[in-house]
Amino acid sequence: MTENNEQRHFHRIFYQAQVTLNDESTQWPCELIDISLHGCLLRFDKDWVQNNLETLYTLTLELSEATMITMSVSVSHVIGNEVGFKCEHIDLDSISVLRRLVELNLGDSHLLERDLLALSQAN
Repeated sequence: MTENNEQRHFHRIFYQAQVTLNDESTQWPCELIDISLHGCLLRFDKDWVQNNLETLYTLTLELSEATMITMSVSVSHVIGNEVGFKCEHIDLDSISVLRRLVELNLGDSHLLERDLLALSQAN
């Protein structure tokens, strides 16, 4: 286990789904690498060159035609074309879907409860 993994407070899950990222004027094609209750890691076709790190973006993760997760995110780190985003806001419906997705992928409700406790302490 690396030092970074020991400091991680949220379990990340790896999930392939249709995802879009946009701000008020632009939409970027991207690929979801992983997602957690705290944010996500996305891969873009080109290196990320947006200079304003304070911009809020809308991430939409389509799990099915009827089920989506939508959250407001901000950039937390950039390494070439892979960008980490921090969840700034998520509505109740989306957090319920994300919680269930994380719970199913972790296979352990105690790990999910630990993530939720860490989320409440982070804010």
